[in-house]
Amino acid sequence: MFTYTRFEKARIIGARALQIAMGAPILIDVPEGITPLEAALLEFEKGIIPLTVIRPS
Repeated sequence: MFTYTRFEKARIIGARALQIAMGAPILIDVPEGITPLEAALLEFEKGIIPLTVIRPS
């Protein structure tokens, strides 16, 4: 698995939380009443967030 820096991790989770808050479907089963940030964090931990990081060579 790819290792992200703490800045990449924060950016990925923040971007995904914003998508979820704006109505994007959550890609995993989550309990009722969970916040978009918590849902994005769970997706990140499972490795299914549909975002990539491109680093310069």
